Amino acid sequence: MTTPTVVLVHGAFADATSWSGVIAELQSQGVPVVAPPNPLRGLADDASYISSVASQIDGPVVLVGHSYGGALITVAGTTENVVGLVYVAAYVLEEGESLGELQGRFPDSPLVSSLKQWTYPVAGGDRAVEVTIAEDAFPSVFAADVPEDVTKVLAVAQRPLAVAAFEETASAAAWRTKPSWALVAGADHAINPDVQRFAAKRAGATVVEIGSASHAVALSRPKEVAGLILEAVRATG
Repeated sequence: MTTPTVVLVHGAFADATSWSGVIAELQSQGVPVVAPPNPLRGLADDASYISSVASQIDGPVVLVGHSYGGALITVAGTTENVVGLVYVAAYVLEEGESLGELQGRFPDSPLVSSLKQWTYPVAGGDRAVEVTIAEDAFPSVFAADVPEDVTKVLAVAQRPLAVAAFEETASAAAWRTKPSWALVAGADHAINPDVQRFAAKRAGATVVEIGSASHAVALSRPKEVAGLILEAVRATG
């Protein structure tokens, strides 16, 4: 049987290096891995990009999404060669649902009051709005269980997310037809853990919870994250 390729999709305020520890764990087990850049410009465009990456890989693919990346794999997971979905401290959307709608069912996390707005140029000479986490709030909101010297670097190396991404709705929900797994970060201050629990249960995902884990669980607990991904790889390979 063919071992699926794992495609790791990072979320907002981070880049693909946030998967470094997980990548090392998977590679040590002989699992092929791709960690593409997430454009962070909007749900439809970003999901289309991830779908394009997956479709160009020979053989089966397991998509893994962290945070906002979970919304993307929910849509991109309809790609024919995707055989499984793994959500890591992530949004798991229903078809026709937006990030804002899913979050709106639950109390706000500290992230909401910690966002800083910026603008960037778009076609036609207009400007659009994007957000990062305020530098002084980043450690506690995003990565409370990561060493301070690391979070100081991460805070100034953030990738911003276009605010349009919060209102776009998912065009599909791949978990309806493909098996899914979810890791809930129980001490997450970016995505309310109850959001993660509700959405993972709704999707019928196999759920693992790490009670003390922050939003940056892939950085702080790479062995546990890789372990869940390996479970998905073995089940679909």
